Amino acid sequence: MKTLLACMTLTLATLAIGVGAAPTTAQEPEPDTAGFVGNWMGTLDVGAAQLRLRFVIAETEGALGATLYSVDQGNAQIQVAETTVSGDTISMSMPMVGASFRGTLSAEDGNITGTFTQAGQSFPLVLERVPDDEGEVTLRRPQNPEEPYPYLAEDVTYVNPEGGHTLAGTFTRPASGGPFPSVILISGSGPQDRDEALMGHRPFLVLADHLTRRGIAVLRYDDRGVGESTGDFGSATSQDFASDALAAVAYLKTRDDVDPGEIGLAGHSEGGIIAPMAAVASPDVSYIVLMAATGVNGERILYAQAALIARAAGAPEEAVAANREQQRAIFEVLKREPDPGRAGEAITAIVRAGLERANPGGDTAYDDAMQQAVTAQVRQVNNPWFRYFLTYEPAPMLERVTVPVLAINGEKDLQVPYEENLREIEAALRRGGNTRFETHALPGLNHLFQHAQTGAPSEYQSIEETWSVEAMELVADWILRTVGG
Repeated sequence: MKTLLACMTLTLATLAIGVGAAPTTAQEPEPDTAGFVGNWMGTLDVGAAQLRLRFVIAETEGALGATLYSVDQGNAQIQVAETTVSGDTISMSMPMVGASFRGTLSAEDGNITGTFTQAGQSFPLVLERVPDDEGEVTLRRPQNPEEPYPYLAEDVTYVNPEGGHTLAGTFTRPASGGPFPSVILISGSGPQDRDEALMGHRPFLVLADHLTRRGIAVLRYDDRGVGESTGDFGSATSQDFASDALAAVAYLKTRDDVDPGEIGLAGHSEGGIIAPMAAVASPDVSYIVLMAATGVNGERILYAQAALIARAAGAPEEAVAANREQQRAIFEVLKREPDPGRAGEAITAIVRAGLERANPGGDTAYDDAMQQAVTAQVRQVNNPWFRYFLTYEPAPMLERVTVPVLAINGEKDLQVPYEENLREIEAALRRGGNTRFETHALPGLNHLFQHAQTGAPSEYQSIEETWSVEAMELVADWILRTVGG
């Protein structure tokens, strides 16, 4: 069974490319918890593969907390939401991957012997105590630039007057000369920092470094409510984020080292939806770059990516079909029921029914984990951003774009399949009369523009490359050719 491989690093097939993972605190533990504190390793046999799992269990201020690492998936870090001890039994729930572990500490051999449950299937798992540094994986990211940089790097802040919040970012430009052509990097969905950091990678740091070395000034910024930026991320939609991009344009126009007539936007994933919105709204945007952008509405994207990712993980067709039916039911609720409370109740019933079908007669620990999983999944879809994304049609906005456009997608992208989306992007631009555009399908590259074997999100962290050089060169060459033309 290979579905576990994908679920460990991406739980819900959405456009988001980040994976949240951090150790969390627990409920008040039973008095004797010292025996569980430490570094534990075990191997999960899922038939088609074996996965080494590492649990780091710690006690802080009288409460147990734990972090799970999937060692063979690039040391992917999984959120453990709750850790409880009753006598010699420990229970841990990971609702973001719909999983739980319950095991008993043996007084004889010191191991924790128990059961790991995920997506309705249970697997035996024995955890052995190991030295604190055993199982740690040092992720090599050879493309991350190291200081001192051969260019200026400046931390900056500016205000979005529409939202009344302050955005913080990093501006880079060549060390001398200017004014320079510039580009603003717009991140994908989910709360992203200025580097679009995920799974040990810092894609926007690497891309900004490459473009700046080629003579292009770059501004990248923390999303509203993330990092050093203020504002409310949770209530914002793609349209709101477009106003943040326009605030960045306005800021660059105040700088003497930026050519005000050569300011562009480069959006990755959802950022590729936002860039056309901003370009249509402002005459100060001179070009846009769409990187793994969508040309169809969110519902079509989500159906396609869920099926592709599941199949890449080895899921049988009946499971793919069942997941699509559940997606369809959830999306119908969101489209017909505007009230979040009533929608939440209906979606909860749909998700719970699916989990119960997958796990008839599950044990208490599994039921507890599934309850948290249900809550997490409902929150992930029953919010303003998801509702907007689900039905937003990029094509009408693309038809209104009059500035030059570069659109690139990886042929192994399973999150935004390249064929349909590049085709629809090109068709929309043509309908609008825009003749100044290029589209490129890049062989062998995934959603992050890494060289990949399958393109599955489960590979992202294990790949050392952050950005393929040919993709970055294509972007740099096109920008310089466009602003110089």
